[in-house]
Amino acid sequence: MKYVKLNNGIEMPMLGFGVFKVEDGQESMDSIKCALEAGYRSIDTATIYGNEKSVGAAIKQSGIPREDIFLTTKLWNEVQRTGDVEEAFAQSLKDLETDYVDLYLIHWPVKSRYVDSWLALEKIYKSGRAKAIGISNFHEHHIDDIKKVWSVVPAVNQIEMHPWLTQKPLIKFCNSLNIVPESWSPLGGTAWQDGKVRENLLENPVIKSIGDKYGKSTAQVILRWNIDLGVVTIPKSITPSRIRDNINIFDFTLTPDEIAAIDALNKDQRVGPNPDDFNF
Repeated sequence: MKYVKLNNGIEMPMLGFGVFKVEDGQESMDSIKCALEAGYRSIDTATIYGNEKSVGAAIKQSGIPREDIFLTTKLWNEVQRTGDVEEAFAQSLKDLETDYVDLYLIHWPVKSRYVDSWLALEKIYKSGRAKAIGISNFHEHHIDDIKKVWSVVPAVNQIEMHPWLTQKPLIKFCNSLNIVPESWSPLGGTAWQDGKVRENLLENPVIKSIGDKYGKSTAQVILRWNIDLGVVTIPKSITPSRIRDNINIFDFTLTPDEIAAIDALNKDQRVGPNPDDFNF
């Protein structure tokens, strides 16, 4: 495992395990236990995922010391609108069966609310119940807004990022402020047109050819591309073989030419909502 040092000195694994759309209960428990057994030491959840209780229980049952696991959760949009940030955070800690999280993020920049939300996260951080705080799905202008008031610089900006959406300007901007970029949906997805599959990133011939050279899958190459770019990444799977394969990326590195070839696949194409235009 490789680690990155956040701007407050905390170390974060470069590869984590995401549980978005992983069903609460047995599915979450089994997949998290499999990930921890495979060597993952970073788990990324969120209140809106509805599986914080399963995450907490799986960590407890794993027998791995809490201090050895980097745990992330997120502040949901509706809580930003009501302003009940402290109450929501306390509930997350209860559901996760822990007295602290390693990283607490604002999930989306809710209009007219995210600046106040950031100030609320600063209070949580200063209380010691979040070892680091950060943001998710923030564009440059959102960061500029909270920059006007912050006394704590966000440690992380978790963004959609994959070979179809390389986010080069945003990553450069984050790096200039010592904010670590983290990618969600790192394996992209499937492009559809008129109800038919137009393209699947995991079948891309450029990435496949690079994988053939190293004896790696396209998913492993994409995850390694993230790591080589200095971007933390959190792939999600409920399939044990894929969970194990996704962490098996630390025995090779990509050349600058290979990184450039993957960069060139960018089309500024999202699989999720644009942070400037979401309605939830």
